[in-house]
Amino acid sequence: MDEFASVLRAWRDRVQPEHVGLPPGTGRRSRGLRREELAMLAGVSVDYIVRLEQGRATNPSAQLLGALARALRLTDEERDHLYRVAGVATPTPASLPRHVGPSVQRIVDRLGDVPVGVFSAAHDLLLWNPLWAALLGDPSLLAGFQHNLVWRVFTEENTRVTHTAVGEDEFRADLVADLRSAVGRYPDDAPLRDLVDRLLSESDEFAAHWEQAHVALHRSSRKTVHTRTVGDITVDCDVLSAPGSGDLRIVVYTVAPGSADAAKLDLLRVAGLQDLTHH
Repeated sequence: MDEFASVLRAWRDRVQPEHVGLPPGTGRRSRGLRREELAMLAGVSVDYIVRLEQGRATNPSAQLLGALARALRLTDEERDHLYRVAGVATPTPASLPRHVGPSVQRIVDRLGDVPVGVFSAAHDLLLWNPLWAALLGDPSLLAGFQHNLVWRVFTEENTRVTHTAVGEDEFRADLVADLRSAVGRYPDDAPLRDLVDRLLSESDEFAAHWEQAHVALHRSSRKTVHTRTVGDITVDCDVLSAPGSGDLRIVVYTVAPGSADAAKLDLLRVAGLQDLTHH
């Protein structure tokens, strides 16, 4: 069965006329909108809707798909699916999301026993909990591009965090590939473009990675953090996506329960936060 035709019929059936400002009427045979009503809302002919639902119409335009998505009250995910099964590139917002909503804020608040930071798709640090600051340094002291992880990795010497030699190379390559993926999703975001331009001019290493045109998402790594308070702590870093959060990444550092690293992290939770006041 044609997927486009199938979802179009299913989504039309679930929309009630009163949901879109139409009178319910009497003697309705369809469970949701009539084809005539969808055609009117989308600004196309009834015959075209019939052909779409029968899989006989091909290559619908992005403009038409947008009109159908609005008429059918689709979610962002459903709208993107409609575009994909029609063979059309999904629409992209002009600006990269940088707003941390209340649900993500609550996640960070509840995960107080592990270091947690929230990043934009461009790796701008937007929010962190106290243990993150105790482990990695207080981000509130940073300014401008320093809030961006990619910028700090490629333009500043970082003696606080180290990977294995292989892990360091993979981490840097992944960051550049992830940033390139963000550029693809948000091609009109001016701050993102400015960041890439500055990195290309400031870091030959970044430029070399960029020229490889690798596209990927950075998801995990292992690193050792060197702290003044409790010594070295080796942590596993996992990058999580929060559904409905606008492409934000929740970065969580964890250690094996009962390990020496866990004991150090417990100590840092008490002593390290006090150390922040002396920065």
